[in-house]
Amino acid sequence: MTYDSLQSFAPTFIETPDGARLRAATWPALSGTPPRGLCILLTGQTEFIEKYCEVIDELRARGFAVATFDWRGQGGSSRLLADPLKVHIKDFQQYDTDFSTFMEKIVRPLSPQAPFALAHSMGGNILLRALHANPALCRAVVLTAPMIAASARGWPPRLVRWLAWAQTAAGNGAGFVFGMAKRDPLVMTFEQNLTTQDRQRWERTRDFLQRHPTIRLVGPTWGWLEAGYRTMDTVSAPGYAERITTPALVFGAEEDRIVLTSAIFDFARHMPNATYIEIPGAEHEILMERDPIRERFWKAFDAFVDGLG
Repeated sequence: MTYDSLQSFAPTFIETPDGARLRAATWPALSGTPPRGLCILLTGQTEFIEKYCEVIDELRARGFAVATFDWRGQGGSSRLLADPLKVHIKDFQQYDTDFSTFMEKIVRPLSPQAPFALAHSMGGNILLRALHANPALCRAVVLTAPMIAASARGWPPRLVRWLAWAQTAAGNGAGFVFGMAKRDPLVMTFEQNLTTQDRQRWERTRDFLQRHPTIRLVGPTWGWLEAGYRTMDTVSAPGYAERITTPALVFGAEEDRIVLTSAIFDFARHMPNATYIEIPGAEHEILMERDPIRERFWKAFDAFVDGLG
């Protein structure tokens, strides 16, 4: 299938105050659609702009202009380590800087009005941090499987948390988390993936990475995981969700093996203006899932947007 957003992809690059080079891109709404304003798209860990070509076209067909970018260390943005396959960060405040730079240099010149936002997983965590500081930053947001609490995948959660701290404190923050070095997307099989049941969409991403191998990432370092636990502690603090008054539609995936769906539900029910929907049978990447799951997502998305007036 040909995607217009991929065919017309023309990236631009912006620089953060601390020197990170971020790859960004924008698209207008498809011609002939009633304009609905600007939607910013915030991706998850290891992801990249082109992975969302289908979603971008679906947003544009609904009348949204779209703006998105690659977080530092991901996609076509500058990497933080000599090994380009490692997902690494020292603190999520660096991602906060990426987001504020994107808003200042890409989003605000496109529209003086507050944008909509669609954010997945790690991108959802970073967006929630920004909305906690300024709930009026976005007109409304849709979150898919936001990173509120991570799954330990059978390990004792406190042990994993301690290992992340200990490995980082011991100077191994740039080392792969146990098992991650073997999860190269060019080697891993569909059956080994933990995020989607849709083989065709999974193969679409893998085939793109085979053609553009420098875009790919394998998995997180201990430093990233330690920073991830700190930001999850932050957003899970008592009273944090209550201060995010932005209208929100929050999705949890019933079969999620990456983040804890129960934590997402609990967070959403404490947000003053949030609606929570759990999608039966869905793995972590709801937007990369099978058609029936995606159709349920878009039906709820459309009803939410229409209800905003």
